[in-house]
Amino acid sequence: MEKQITKYDLEDRTAKFGEEIIVFCKGLKKDVVLFPLISQIVRSATSIGANYMEANGASSRKDFTNKIFICKKESQETKHWLRMIMSCVPEEKTKLEEFLQEANELSMIFGKIAYTTRTQGPN
Repeated sequence: MEKQITKYDLEDRTAKFGEEIIVFCKGLKKDVVLFPLISQIVRSATSIGANYMEANGASSRKDFTNKIFICKKESQETKHWLRMIMSCVPEEKTKLEEFLQEANELSMIFGKIAYTTRTQGPN
C-alpha cells in the first residue's frame, strides 16, 4: 500500500528535525565556544516547525505567506549555525552534513510555498 501524503507530513518533518537537533546537541561537549552555538541552533531549528504550525493556523493568505517566509529564514539560519558547529566539532561532520541537507531541503520547500502563495493572487 502506498503512503498517502498529507499536509501533516511537513509538520512531522519539521518537528522531527528540531527533535533530532536537540538530541544531537545534548550529546555535544559544552565549552565556551560551543555553548552559544548550541543555543542558537536549537532556537533556529525548532523555530522552523513552530512557525509552520503558526502558518497552518494563519488568519489570512498574507499571514500564511509571512510565516512560511519565516520558516525559510529559520532554515537558512540553521544552515549557518550547522556550519559553525562543524568547525568546532569536525568529528561530527557526517551527521552535520545530513542536518545541512535537511535544512537546505526545508529552505527550498518553504521558498517554493512562499513563492507560489504570493503569485496566486488575492483570496
